[in-house]
Amino acid sequence: MPNPAGLRLRLQWTKAVSAKQWDTYRDAINALRRARIDFLVGGGFALAAYTGRWRNTKDIDLYIRASDRQAAIRALARAGFQDYFGKLPYDRKWIYRSTRSGVIVDVIWAMANQRARVDDHWFARATPMSLKGEPLLLLPLEEFVWCKLYILQRDHCDWTDVMNVLYAAGKQMDWTWLLKRLEDDWPVLKALLTLYAWVCPGRARELPAGLRSRMELDGVIGRRGARRNRIRLLDTRGWFPALLPPDQPLEI
Repeated sequence: MPNPAGLRLRLQWTKAVSAKQWDTYRDAINALRRARIDFLVGGGFALAAYTGRWRNTKDIDLYIRASDRQAAIRALARAGFQDYFGKLPYDRKWIYRSTRSGVIVDVIWAMANQRARVDDHWFARATPMSLKGEPLLLLPLEEFVWCKLYILQRDHCDWTDVMNVLYAAGKQMDWTWLLKRLEDDWPVLKALLTLYAWVCPGRARELPAGLRSRMELDGVIGRRGARRNRIRLLDTRGWFPALLPPDQPLEI
């Protein structure tokens, strides 16, 4: 399966994943494969593959169909993973958090807000990649953004991740598909794109004209030569790859 729309993955970060962490991740991956459970890789690994920047969260997100969740839990248990709930309670309606050797493996079958569950479209549109010799499927670009649009909490906001993905791959996004997925939630995307257009007017100008018109972005983009320090107005830590040295990981 070729990468959709000529999408180019950026994999120069893979050496930053420690051997110990990768051994644990690979054991979890192999456990699901032995149980014949389809899965997609999301979270920090998908972010790094799409943007080229690693952020070591010491966990991996594996997306599965809801019908496979019990089988996945059993498979991980056989591989020596334990439920993380005893250490830190979590909402079991959408995720199973397992741990081994200080590394966390999250198995996810729905959005935290229950807006949607993983369905066959996620797998049909997945992006193939190879990581340390392991063939994997990444969460599709559009579903990656869809999930993160709703994570806007006081102590956790994923909009910086979305803006980084748009900066790296916005021209390859299937915006028609994303809008179809969002349905009546498209104003959430408009809010994010309005912020993105303010932060990165040059890149936002490259988005499809029809999308810019529908989201009323051209007035935000304005004239060329906008202030360049808007990125740091949001956070002075290293969150935006374009302002960081090539080998520096993301800080948030």
